[in-house]
Amino acid sequence: MDKEKMSKEKMNKEKMDEIYRENAAIVYKYLCGLTMDKELAEELTQETFFQAVRGIEGFRGDSKISVWLCGVAKKLWYKELQKRSRHKTDALDDTIPSGENIEKKSLDHLEKIEIFRLMHNLDSVTREVMYLRLAGELQFSEIAKILGKTENWARVTYYRGKQNILKGMKEWKVN
Repeated sequence: MDKEKMSKEKMNKEKMDEIYRENAAIVYKYLCGLTMDKELAEELTQETFFQAVRGIEGFRGDSKISVWLCGVAKKLWYKELQKRSRHKTDALDDTIPSGENIEKKSLDHLEKIEIFRLMHNLDSVTREVMYLRLAGELQFSEIAKILGKTENWARVTYYRGKQNILKGMKEWKVN
């Protein structure tokens, strides 16, 4: 191998190490918000950077590298969901939890379903902000960095989404 090629490989490795150090936490938190599973998020974070190394020439520079990496991570998450849905087998659990108020548990579950239904009806950007904030427990500054927006934009988008959900919950409870 000639010196120029070795020098380029070393530079690329150093650049990818720097990209990893600067963005791994962002990608991991983003995936935690999507997957709600820390171990899976960690696996997918590693796979994201593996895919990024393999496909770095696909990064055109139109956005921040963190936004591109989160896009790679989202695609990997969708692939994982598809894989799981193909292999999913539902087991019936016919045991009744002891000592729990089944009626209250059922109502709580119905409320949770309604909240997710209302979130699903939000526009995709607001829904993503809501998931990152609620499930990912990310700060507004982190959400803004992931989505390439300002912190104030993330706060306003979250607030509007929350107001829509609260309005929908009031209507649901009346019916």
